Amino acid sequence: MPDDLDALLAAAVQGVGGTPREGQTRMAHAVQDALSDKSHLLAQAGTGTGKSLAYLVPAIAHAVESGRPAIIATATLALQAQIVDRDLPRIADALAPVIGRRPTYGLVKGRRNYVCVNKLQGGYPDDEDEGLLSVGDVDQQAGRLGREVLRLREWAEETDSGDRDDLVPGVSERAWRQVSVSALECLGSKCPMVAECFVEQARAHAKDCDVVVTNHSFMAIDAFEGRRMLPEHDLLVIDEGHELVDRVTSTVTDELSGGMASAAARRCGRLADTAALTDAGEFVQGILDRLAPGRLTGIPDDLALGLGRVRDTAREVSSQLKPEQGAAPDGGRQMAQAAVDELFDTAARVLEERELDVAWISEDLRRGHLLRVAPMSVAMALREAVFGERTVVLTSATLELGGSFDAVAGTLGLRGAGGPSWTGLDVGSPFDYPTQAIAYVASQLPPPGRDGPADAVFDEIETLVRAAGGRTLGLFSSTRAAKAAAEAMRTRLGDEIPVLCQGDDQIATLVRQFAADGPTCLFGTMSLWQGVDVPGSACQLVIIDRIPFPRPDDPLSSARTEAIARRGGNGFMAVSATHAALRLAQGAGRLIRRADDRGVVAFLDPRMVTARYAGFLQSTLPPFWPTSDRALVLNALRRLDETAGPVIAVAARGGAEKASPVAVVRDDDTSAHPGPSVAGPVEHPAPDDLAAPNEPVAPDPQPTPAGHEPEPALSARPSGQQQQLLDQLRAQVAQVEEQPLAQPSIMPLGAKRPKAPDTPPSAPPAVPDGAQEPADVTEAPGPGEVPGPPEPRALRVVTDGGERVWSAEDDEELRDGAEMGLNVTELAEHLDLPTEELRARAGVLGVRLDE
Repeated sequence: MPDDLDALLAAAVQGVGGTPREGQTRMAHAVQDALSDKSHLLAQAGTGTGKSLAYLVPAIAHAVESGRPAIIATATLALQAQIVDRDLPRIADALAPVIGRRPTYGLVKGRRNYVCVNKLQGGYPDDEDEGLLSVGDVDQQAGRLGREVLRLREWAEETDSGDRDDLVPGVSERAWRQVSVSALECLGSKCPMVAECFVEQARAHAKDCDVVVTNHSFMAIDAFEGRRMLPEHDLLVIDEGHELVDRVTSTVTDELSGGMASAAARRCGRLADTAALTDAGEFVQGILDRLAPGRLTGIPDDLALGLGRVRDTAREVSSQLKPEQGAAPDGGRQMAQAAVDELFDTAARVLEERELDVAWISEDLRRGHLLRVAPMSVAMALREAVFGERTVVLTSATLELGGSFDAVAGTLGLRGAGGPSWTGLDVGSPFDYPTQAIAYVASQLPPPGRDGPADAVFDEIETLVRAAGGRTLGLFSSTRAAKAAAEAMRTRLGDEIPVLCQGDDQIATLVRQFAADGPTCLFGTMSLWQGVDVPGSACQLVIIDRIPFPRPDDPLSSARTEAIARRGGNGFMAVSATHAALRLAQGAGRLIRRADDRGVVAFLDPRMVTARYAGFLQSTLPPFWPTSDRALVLNALRRLDETAGPVIAVAARGGAEKASPVAVVRDDDTSAHPGPSVAGPVEHPAPDDLAAPNEPVAPDPQPTPAGHEPEPALSARPSGQQQQLLDQLRAQVAQVEEQPLAQPSIMPLGAKRPKAPDTPPSAPPAVPDGAQEPADVTEAPGPGEVPGPPEPRALRVVTDGGERVWSAEDDEELRDGAEMGLNVTELAEHLDLPTEELRARAGVLGVRLDE
């Protein structure tokens, strides 16, 4: 095998029918360097870079040389399938003559994704709560579920993999549960069918592969719980890396309800006395139903009592379920044990009230009120469990926020004292964004309010959509806003321009309909902000209704904001602004998917150019040609519509061409790319007005008449004052993220969960250089410093959700927001408070707010 990585990469590029790309080559060498240095790499690679080749080729080379597999983890099943079904087969064929053998690869998923042979053979009881069908009854069952289960059993007799994704067409989740088990329900090595187990076969095959592909959640469970489900390795590549923190947080989120207790009791059957457990579940559900949805800042006494009953009765039932020594494996007993242990673990976890855990009540239409608990930060857990004794390459099209990798690195646990060595690299994009697309800010519109879109916003949407001839992807910050806009446009546009809305059908079906018809528009919320890949003329206008800040009542966001404020940081910038920057980059990235794509991204929120934090958000977007000239944009859209080529149909899942099994996320990029950060965005002269689809879309800027101030617009390069503010904002975000919140206790279900030991008084927590001391550490003023005024007394505020106390953290957020230039309406939305109370509190604090 040649030592020259360039030769391997050239062979792979030629084998897949591609062309050499500078960014791809830079990234491949950066991966190789990280392996040599045993360090970590954050690699931002824009749409069109071909980043899967950039990490797969050096990963294969390393695996062949070291004899250890490389692990590739993705956020979505779609990208998994693309890598295994399209990328790796072609790369393996291309590299075989060079390496001397064909590289091998495999796909490993969670146990629920495979048929359980033991369950098929009757080794587990039917799920009584789902009306499960026994083997003898399934042939006589005429309903849809019966037909699905019958087809599943016939397929299970023929399949070589047992993998759910190989069943086409698929079946409902309810039917799949009849033939699968979870990891906790599995009998493991004691199972009588372990030799025929599809899961064990897949994992055994993976041990002999050069490349093993899996998902974020499976990788996280393997790392946190020490189950060693993945083979030993020293290279982990995490694609779609911007999703990692959310996916890991979801993996370690627990929930509890009375219905779960009742279901666990039913699973026990005659194996244990469960009357007390059922009563405890009904008792705690009554308490949950009386609590308002939202975050719990403390555990109410009655809820603590109910959780204590669930914990204690679950412990008693669990002890009854333990099998006698030498007893034969029993699938029914194992399923019951898993359900009861989950109840015990969750109740005990909530009652411990760990420092980093956030508990909240959520409302489920089918199950009523649920109690959920999750860590507000997984930074230190990731540092220790994921970024440990191996090289990690984390890549995405969106890792640099506000022109820096620091914010993302902080959430991963890479910053601060004791952090591992890492490098951030932006390899750019081959697309010429300034000539392919326009970024339009409708600066004439009013700022978004709390009462839904104003009529002027609907007027603007209608005007833009008509000019574009449809061809519009509308990205909205809430379901209510998306539905309201869709209904308004259906009334205004009639049958001339069809408008689809998220919720009308499955997302994949809606995207296919949108891609197949130029005049059609598709409106939706967060599910459409990333992963939607509709190249060509079907999508020439992307509308973003407002800056997508997190909801003020989001439990994890609000808890993290308050924690950062207590440590002296800026919670708004560290949480809300970074969240919004990431989502904006992903949303804007839906427009340009190929080198010949053209179009407009329209921001209907004037704060994109008027707010003081606008520079931070703008610096994360692709460097489109910026303008607030409405007439210019409408003219460009009309020309695009007039010269639009045929649409590019999106294949249905399970279609004949397996190379793109889910074309909704067909290429290897899931979000936008803001361009290289080393030298800043490249300034391009604005080209002539649009003449053909493959010509530049951005027109010549018109000179400003004498005596008139130009309208605010997205700036291709920040002014001196903007750059100074931008640097301050980056520093604030980085300073906060240099102190990752402490590691949450993440342990296997059923394991004993000890509390973290108290810090000895003689060993205060270390504070990294440049970071602020925690807010509860009081220091005397330094020379020349003037002590601040005493904190105003707590203020009780009545909101729509009831009475609340205005906290010191709220005061700090108000001051920070005023410094950032947020106006009264924006601050009221951020703090979820009436504007009148906000003004009153600002007066008490002596803070001046902009109206």
